[in-house]
Amino acid sequence: MKKNVLTFGLIAGLIVTIVMVTTSLMLYTANYECNMYVGYASMIIAFSMIFVAVKNYRDKYNGGMVSFGKALLIGLYVTLIASTVYVVAWLIDYHFFVPDFMDKYAEHVIQATKTSGASAQEVAKQVKEMGAYKEMYKNPVFIILLTYMEILPVGLVITLITALILKRNPDKTVLAAN
Repeated sequence: MKKNVLTFGLIAGLIVTIVMVTTSLMLYTANYECNMYVGYASMIIAFSMIFVAVKNYRDKYNGGMVSFGKALLIGLYVTLIASTVYVVAWLIDYHFFVPDFMDKYAEHVIQATKTSGASAQEVAKQVKEMGAYKEMYKNPVFIILLTYMEILPVGLVITLITALILKRNPDKTVLAAN
């Protein structure tokens, strides 16, 4: 199981990291919302490796059987590996290639708030909120936590769906064969 989750976790991490690095390099020319959609789409594609990992384990290593709990565990491991690769890559990307990310992002959010026709009070609230985020983003622990919060929920949802779809218990298989 270790080789299985490590292989598919690293593949998923590589997929999501390549897209994240590419979109962050386009940060100054591309649309933030487009980058966000591309980023989350890449997470879904990368986390399809959870399905592959569970199915591979079930069919090749476990005689066609896998419990919901074991499928969930495999999915969680793949999610953690891929998410950790993503977080480490973001830390490197942020610190060496886009250190002004939060400044640019805050500027974008504030401008979007102004263009949406928000009141002066709403704009002021957004400016204050983005200032707080910029301040928190100076702390590497906050960057790590925020980046995990960005990717982990996607992996957890796909893990749950995969475990529900691919679970196959011995009792049910024997009953279905009779």
